[in-house]
Amino acid sequence: MKFFIDTANIDQIKEAQSLGILDGVTTNPSLMAKEGITGYDNIMNHYKTICDIVDGDVSAEVIAIDFDGMVREGEALAALHPQIVIKLPMIAEGIKACKYFSDKGVKTNVTLVFSAGQALLAAKAGATYVSPFLGRLDDVSTDGLALIEEIRLIYDNYAFETQILSASIRHTMHIIECAKIGSDVMTGPLSAIKGLLNHPLTDIGLAKFLEDYKKGN
Repeated sequence: MKFFIDTANIDQIKEAQSLGILDGVTTNPSLMAKEGITGYDNIMNHYKTICDIVDGDVSAEVIAIDFDGMVREGEALAALHPQIVIKLPMIAEGIKACKYFSDKGVKTNVTLVFSAGQALLAAKAGATYVSPFLGRLDDVSTDGLALIEEIRLIYDNYAFETQILSASIRHTMHIIECAKIGSDVMTGPLSAIKGLLNHPLTDIGLAKFLEDYKKGN
């Protein structure tokens, strides 16, 4: 399973990259605003900075909700760096734009997916990634992991090459469950990724090793 970090924070991206397990980055306008990145030129430069840090795909989201606007914004984003993936909303115009970019060999990420039907349409349009938001489904008392399972089954049935990018990851167990289901990618906060490092028996064992070492020296 690929590990993406969902942030626009440069320090967190660098920390995740330093672990040696980071495969990419996802961002959106909200995450940019959270870091105080506003204005077209600043946002575009920030994307380029992120691409210079990581080795994998970097999802950059369009703001437009009409086909022509998505194409215009998407082409400008794709021209920034070969690692850029055009992030498109799951609406009719977004599916049209997905097909347009897919036909041109430009990577796409269809986002804000909340049903298996939406994921099926994205795959039919040739999306590189589809982003079901499992955490947001959990927030409204719906089983987000069940959606990942449905999408996995459908994609396997028809050998779709679209990768399932499990988004809106809330915590470490979300990552584990997504891995068990067969999600191709997860994207979440640094805290969830680093949570995989933790186990009390590891801490106890390490403390014991160090204690025994000191006794012998």
